[in-house]
Amino acid sequence: MTSYRARLAACLAAAALVVPLAACSSNDGRETIQFFQFKGEAKQYFEDLTAQFEKQNPDIKVVIQNVADPETALRTRLVKNDVPDVMTLNGNGTYGEFASAGIFKDFRDDPLLKEINPGYIKVVKALGESSPDAVNGIPFAANASGILYNEALFKQEGVAVPTTWDELLAAAKKFKAAGITPFYGMLKDAWTPQSPLAPLTAQTAPANFFQDRFADKTTFSKGWRTAIDELGELYQYTQPDPGAFGYQDGTRAFAEGESAMLLLGSYAVPQIRTFKPKFTVGSFALPATNDAAKTTLVSGVDVLVTQGAHSKHAEASEKFIRFLMQPDVVQKYSEAQVAIPAIAGASNNDPALEGIQSYIDDGRLVGFTDHQFIPAIPLAPLLQEYLTDKDANKMLTKLDESWDKVAARRTWGLGAVKS
Repeated sequence: MTSYRARLAACLAAAALVVPLAACSSNDGRETIQFFQFKGEAKQYFEDLTAQFEKQNPDIKVVIQNVADPETALRTRLVKNDVPDVMTLNGNGTYGEFASAGIFKDFRDDPLLKEINPGYIKVVKALGESSPDAVNGIPFAANASGILYNEALFKQEGVAVPTTWDELLAAAKKFKAAGITPFYGMLKDAWTPQSPLAPLTAQTAPANFFQDRFADKTTFSKGWRTAIDELGELYQYTQPDPGAFGYQDGTRAFAEGESAMLLLGSYAVPQIRTFKPKFTVGSFALPATNDAAKTTLVSGVDVLVTQGAHSKHAEASEKFIRFLMQPDVVQKYSEAQVAIPAIAGASNNDPALEGIQSYIDDGRLVGFTDHQFIPAIPLAPLLQEYLTDKDANKMLTKLDESWDKVAARRTWGLGAVKS
């Protein structure tokens, strides 16, 4: 706790003290901008894009910085007032923290936002903002958390894609009766149950739950009880001893036809395909109620593009960002990564996304629940423990206690504490 508090204080101090860096030029006279790129699996794609940009803009040199642990690396740079000019980041709680500290540019009046799906702008704003209504990052590509399924097994067993909670449980029971594992559990990696938790809480918790939780008007024990119980029920239909298996095991097993479904999102599809499945991977939104009209798609901004608020190379950085945000650039990236393009009206025709496209088109989107958490709140370990010992009361009580320890100093996102 103390360690995180110290890092947060340093981050906020850095935001207050950031000063424009001295102009930087390469040895050949070109203006140099720093491009902090967090997505390791897309390293080559962004390197190729940078080369194209430099060819079209011979007066600008882009230095790409790919690091193994991007969030830690960025924190280290921020405390030294060393903010990169242009960044790709994951739209999560850490982004929200930095955005609220005033580290990133406010794009609210940028014409680029007119080309972006409004649902994803809303998701980014909910994570954190430097001032009221600020938009501190431009959504580039998104992912979705629902259920991946083996279309061949569904056809073989005559199971229709579930649209309600009861239908989902009925499908799980039918697969189990046929000797087929319904869901492959991967609890060795503590983060994996956060994926199904997000749609369960989005559909069963009261509206404005997080605002009320920060205002101490509710608790997780009250607002999340239905979702936690449902999560426990889903894990009754996994293979034996799910705690012995991790993400790598689960994606391989699913690809080899050992389970009908995975409680994961679109981000897992590229990994699954490395194991060369002999069936089509489909997807659908996880229904948490028996009213199909209430089902929403949990979709987060997997990649956003932003700029340092005090970049000395603002014009060159803006030119590079406009290059990155070209619709065809976003589309090609999305197709390569099985991602959802954040451009308004765009789509990815990958069959693994076909089942969720209508939610994107209709704007029935909500952000990831776990993106409202910070490392000081051990959500993943608590879920892992709960799905092992089945004690929902203990899990929710511990979550409330952990939350209360940090709520009073929350400075970003939905529950920001106003000073």
